[in-house]
Amino acid sequence: MRHAIVPPYLLARIAAATEPHLAHAAEAARATLAGKRDYRPERSRLRLSIGEDGSLVAETGPAPDRTISDARGRETLPGVRVRSEDDPPTGDEAADEAFDGLGATFDFYWDAYRRNGIDDAGGQLLATVHYGTDYDNAFWNGERMVFGDGDGQIFTGFTNSLTVIAHELTHGVTEAAGGLEYQGQSGALNESISDVFGALADQHQRGQTADQASWLIGEGIFTPAVQGRALRSLKDPGTAYDDDVLGKDPQPAHMRDYVVTTGDNGGVHINSGIPNRAFALAALTLGGHAWEGAGRIWYRTLTSGGLTPTTDFAEFAAATIQTAEAEYGVTSEEVSAVRDAWTEVGVIGDERIEKPAA
Repeated sequence: MRHAIVPPYLLARIAAATEPHLAHAAEAARATLAGKRDYRPERSRLRLSIGEDGSLVAETGPAPDRTISDARGRETLPGVRVRSEDDPPTGDEAADEAFDGLGATFDFYWDAYRRNGIDDAGGQLLATVHYGTDYDNAFWNGERMVFGDGDGQIFTGFTNSLTVIAHELTHGVTEAAGGLEYQGQSGALNESISDVFGALADQHQRGQTADQASWLIGEGIFTPAVQGRALRSLKDPGTAYDDDVLGKDPQPAHMRDYVVTTGDNGGVHINSGIPNRAFALAALTLGGHAWEGAGRIWYRTLTSGGLTPTTDFAEFAAATIQTAEAEYGVTSEEVSAVRDAWTEVGVIGDERIEKPAA
């Protein structure tokens, strides 16, 4: 499964459900697992804001170039175009949510990092909604974001969570920045980076500080029948859900619990909990708006050109520390927060612990 928001192990749990009242959800999960996904490797606008002195400030900046298509229940892309820029709302909830979510994510990347879209060159933002029948996932296929409607028993529509939309768009950003192989630790980093910026886009839209945020990914995509808050928690991996059908959230929060598996591309959705927690710890330590501190360090690291496709946790941790040193100085609180976070989750050792005198 390539770059999808719902991990295959979770769909497999649903597919294996034998309770009569979950027959529809089980069939939908089996169909989602079996579905094929082909993978294929400037506008401007005037924005007004209020300055510190109360004056009206006009700024010309790039604008998103969005096109939303409707697959109409088929697993064929791209589907029928239903909305582009300057078109009025369609009245279709999924199409309009996708349109607005892409816009909010674009605004986040521009406001926070002056990034002009996925490719930083104003390229199109493409999305398809109503993919498949009762399709229990959303994914990035190398060209566009694709959203299913869910089965109605376990999952609702995937466009009603900005974290999901921003997560998928960020897979494109990671790809444009050089990519991280979707396997093992580099794949878990790929997933983690999408979770990080998915959470930050949501916090940016809400104007939340790190301590005000939920740090949840996929909040609202479960139906009320599910005992769970979201798909994942960056702050507390392993606590997002605990349900009779789905089981307990398996994400580890520390390297001592790292899951060695051949499934899920070597555990990319499971072990992403470790770097997720490292980011949340750093962001909470620094406080304020997380996209301005820890988020800037992670973004600069991702887009620096210094990562390789097989970068592992320790290499990424070292790169974020180096970025923090370059951005803020070796003795800065940012460097300490980042180093302490990676130490807390067991990715690096605490080299600053004083050794006893001989």
